[in-house]
Amino acid sequence: MKTIKNVFVAGAGAMGAGIAQVSVEAGYSVILNDINEEQLKKASEGIRKNINRKAEKGSITGDEAEAAFGRLSTSLSILGASDADLVIEAISERFELKKAVFNEVCKLCKPDTILASNTSSISCTSIAAATAYPENFVGMHFFNPVPVMKLLELIRGLRTSEETMQAALEFGKTLGKVCIQSKDTVGFIANRMLDLMLNEAVYLLDEGIGTAEDIDNAMKYGCNHPMGPLELIDYAGVDILLAVMEEFYAETGDPKYRPAPLLKRMVRAGHLGRKTGRGFYEYK
Repeated sequence: MKTIKNVFVAGAGAMGAGIAQVSVEAGYSVILNDINEEQLKKASEGIRKNINRKAEKGSITGDEAEAAFGRLSTSLSILGASDADLVIEAISERFELKKAVFNEVCKLCKPDTILASNTSSISCTSIAAATAYPENFVGMHFFNPVPVMKLLELIRGLRTSEETMQAALEFGKTLGKVCIQSKDTVGFIANRMLDLMLNEAVYLLDEGIGTAEDIDNAMKYGCNHPMGPLELIDYAGVDILLAVMEEFYAETGDPKYRPAPLLKRMVRAGHLGRKTGRGFYEYK
C-alpha cells in the first residue's frame, strides 16, 4: 500500500484550510498552497486559533498543539507538490480550474503520488483524464467545516486503482473520518440528496411560500437538522450551490436539477452568504 507522510493542499479557502488542519493534527506534514498571500495568512491564523482552542479546552496539550502547527507550512508556489505523497485540490468548483491545477501538479509530482480532488459534484473520471496518472486519482469529498464534520466521501474514477482507493481510505481513517465510497455519478451520495433539498428551499422562498426563517425552522425543528437549508447555503456560499446545481443540470439534463432563479440573481448581486456579509440573511 502507498505510504502517505507529506500532503500538499491546493487552495486555502475554508475547505483547504480545514483539510490542512485535520491533516497536521493527525501527524502529517502539510504544505498549504494558494495564489493569494492574504488568503494564506488568514488560513494559517485560523488553523492556529482552532488548534490553540483545543489546547485551551484540554482536548490536546500545549505541546501537541505546537507540534501540529509546526507540521504546517504555507506557500504561494506549487513547487511543494514535488515531494508530496498526496495532493489534495480544494479550489473552486470549476472543471477548467481544477484541470489547470492538476496539469501543473503532474509536471512536478512523483509517479506514485496520489492525486485527490475535494470536488462535490464534478465527475472524478473527467478530472482524472486530465492528469498524467489517472490510476492515482481519487475523489475525496470532505464536508464543511472539515474539523467538525465526520464524513469523508471517497469516489472511484473509472481508472482509479484499488491501491489508490485503499490508501485514500486509510488516510481518511487516520483523520478520524467515517468513510463512505460512492460510484462516480453526479452529486455522488450525500450531495445528490442534500443539494436537491437546498435548491428546493430557495424555490420555496422565491415563490413566497414561506420566509427564510420559516423555511429554516421547518427543517431545524421538524426534521432536527442542526442548520436550516438557507442558513447552510449562506455558510457554504450561494455561488457554490449555484455552480453545483448547474453542473448537475448540465450533466443530466434532468429538470429537477435546474438551479432556482433566485440563486442566479443573488450571485449577480454579490450576495454570496457569510463570506460577503449578505446572503439569505445579513451578517456583521
